[in-house]
Amino acid sequence: MNILVCISVVPDTTTKISFTENDTKFNESGVQFIINPYDELALTKALEIAEKNNGNVTAIHVGLASSEPSVRKALAIGAESAVRINKQPSDAQEVATLVAAYAKDKNFDIIFTGRESIDYNSGQVCGLLGALLNIPSINVITQCSVEGGKATLERDIDGGRETIVCSMPFVASAQKDLTEPRIPNMRGIMAARTKPLEIIEPTAVDGFSKHNQYELPKPKAAVKMIPAESAGDLIKLLREEAKII
Repeated sequence: MNILVCISVVPDTTTKISFTENDTKFNESGVQFIINPYDELALTKALEIAEKNNGNVTAIHVGLASSEPSVRKALAIGAESAVRINKQPSDAQEVATLVAAYAKDKNFDIIFTGRESIDYNSGQVCGLLGALLNIPSINVITQCSVEGGKATLERDIDGGRETIVCSMPFVASAQKDLTEPRIPNMRGIMAARTKPLEIIEPTAVDGFSKHNQYELPKPKAAVKMIPAESAGDLIKLLREEAKII
């Protein structure tokens, strides 16, 4: 069984966000980059399935050389090999197009992604990969098991939980509760140094979108406290200042 896991590299959740070049570029100065947390869940679940089914796990990332430490971490966690497509992607469509071009003739049984990256939060790569490769895509799964050539997956839906039985190949995106992320141990870290990391040049892809400018959200306004005996003033404030009624 061959499993491909898509890895994105994102700023640490404690990063203070700022922009440069007239708010057209993310300021990477002093930023600590990590594997996207949802992708770590996807990687761990892939390893669990591979261990039970004599499988092989490959991590793939679209990005520049600066992201290689995070890709090496995926190898330290347990992936047997990794691929870095040497391109700074402009959006999820470009990521999916490049990954699909690599995967189309590799006969992967399962492709895992994270639910979304925690920087752009687009949540599109899973569905786009399914469409580009013409295989089923199942979003935001919380359970996944493989037996007899078929996978049983669960995901939360409005009002309950849905169980899906799917033949391979398919692509699925990991949600929290799928598993607990693995922490690389010293043996894994040492082994990662000699595991294969293939660097390939991207296929010719036109940019699908362009970011013209970034903007930070406005600071939260001061809270106005209304005394209990003046509760009627709340309606006036909601109507005249907040203008929501």
